[in-house]
Amino acid sequence: MIEFDSVSFTHQTGTNALDDINLRIKSGEIVAVVGENGAGKTTLIKHINGLLKPTLGRVVVFGTDTKKASIAQLSRRVGIVFQNPDHQLFSESVEDEVAFGLRNFHLGEEDISAKVTSALNDFGLIQYRHTSPMMLSGGEKKRLCVAMIRAWDPDILILDEPTVGQDMIQKDRLSKIVRDMHEQGKTVILVSHDVEFLWSIRPRIIVMTNGRILEDGSSDSVFNNLEVLRKSNVVTPQLVYLSKSLGIKPTQLFQNAEMACERLLPRVRGS
Repeated sequence: MIEFDSVSFTHQTGTNALDDINLRIKSGEIVAVVGENGAGKTTLIKHINGLLKPTLGRVVVFGTDTKKASIAQLSRRVGIVFQNPDHQLFSESVEDEVAFGLRNFHLGEEDISAKVTSALNDFGLIQYRHTSPMMLSGGEKKRLCVAMIRAWDPDILILDEPTVGQDMIQKDRLSKIVRDMHEQGKTVILVSHDVEFLWSIRPRIIVMTNGRILEDGSSDSVFNNLEVLRKSNVVTPQLVYLSKSLGIKPTQLFQNAEMACERLLPRVRGS
């Protein structure tokens, strides 16, 4: 469904941002791309909706070579939320921001109104519907950008650092949205440094460094590979670190805080 075939990308400055990327992402997968700043993560995702075109190789999305498709053509099925929300906001009100994309796709006003209300409710923004987006906090702007893309229901949702500025309540809300989309057969791609959030979702993990893919595997296998984490400057999730410190087998790692408490309380009470 998403295919990178020997993709390299060189910026006009001469910097090689992607180096011989070969990657397949299937429909309905939840995938996280991790790595230090400058590893090529954002450059990678910009190739999926055609914002960037490969210098070498090809990217194919839903059978279409992105070099032969416009951003407008790809955006109907590929929605992307960038790290800086100010780059995506321009309307006079929060509800107009969400409605803008829906009008571009020629939905009826009644349908648009229902989708706007649903999206704002889902992301805890309904009380701001008549407020200027510029009056929102950084975290609220980020949620608004996700709500905008989620409203038009793309087949692929790409989120670049979605948890920045979000508290635990909002992270839980986002986690539920990701899981709901997964259950609907949608593809979700996350670029994130927030390994605690990723561990709670348990996506497929793609580790990047210096424009290349260093590792590609399950959350369990990648977050247990200390050598890969060291090379990519990715930290170990706290629950994984705690599990390993207690000598717990990799197959029995704490999956969440509730599981950790359940397993640890008998030890504490017995001490």
